[in-house]
Amino acid sequence: MTQKKIPSALTIAGSDSGGGAGIQADLKTFAALGVHGTSAVTCITAQNPREVRAIEPCAPRIVRRQIEAIFDELPPVAVKTGMLYSLELVRLVSDFFKQGRRPPLIVDPVLIATSGARLLKTSALGLLQNNLLPLAALVTPNLDEAEVLASKRIGSIEDMRAVAREIQSRYGCAALVKGGHLRGLAQAVDIFFDGRTELLLSAPFIKGVPTHGTGCAYSAAITAYLALGSSLPRAVERAKHYITQAIADRLLVHGHPVLNYQGKV
Repeated sequence: MTQKKIPSALTIAGSDSGGGAGIQADLKTFAALGVHGTSAVTCITAQNPREVRAIEPCAPRIVRRQIEAIFDELPPVAVKTGMLYSLELVRLVSDFFKQGRRPPLIVDPVLIATSGARLLKTSALGLLQNNLLPLAALVTPNLDEAEVLASKRIGSIEDMRAVAREIQSRYGCAALVKGGHLRGLAQAVDIFFDGRTELLLSAPFIKGVPTHGTGCAYSAAITAYLALGSSLPRAVERAKHYITQAIADRLLVHGHPVLNYQGKV
């Protein structure tokens, strides 16, 4: 009997003990889309849907060993980063991806949790901007993160377009600026720009649903679709449909809404 072959993808991110974001969200997304998920854990967090209570970064040497072990036997077709937290961990990932040919890298620039907890130390921001983003195929900031990366305020869709272009010009990677928190819109609008192609991606805005984990799952879906052979613009389009469906079909766990990872798009 012929066994089905599937690609692998790697997530380099923090662990969410509540299961809603981070490594857990990434691996559930990979599995739902038919990709074998591998991981390198950067931090252990004590968190639930309401708050991040504690963060314990992993030693850089064990993060490096995790990444090397994956590349040696389960080489990923695409990679994403999430919470990197410290200057040392940002440097480690940057140094690894500078060496030789690497698969496309999706950077989710996790700066601050929805609850307000800082997930990237201030001292690490410059290194992420100057060393990691130029190595990325795509960066996927939310509005607050995009304002930091572009040094510009965002108050409209036109501002999002300008910021996506600024990020692409400044760092050399494609940008997906996520506008789910933009006030006054009936649609959740995201802007993608890669230097040539601009996409305006919209879906009905679902009010009153916490966004914990949606950014992780969105960037993981892009990574999975790249691993499955989509071009970057097409992977972003497919991931937008996927995350919209995952939110619309959300489930309840002890009263907390969680994404439904079953719907494949």
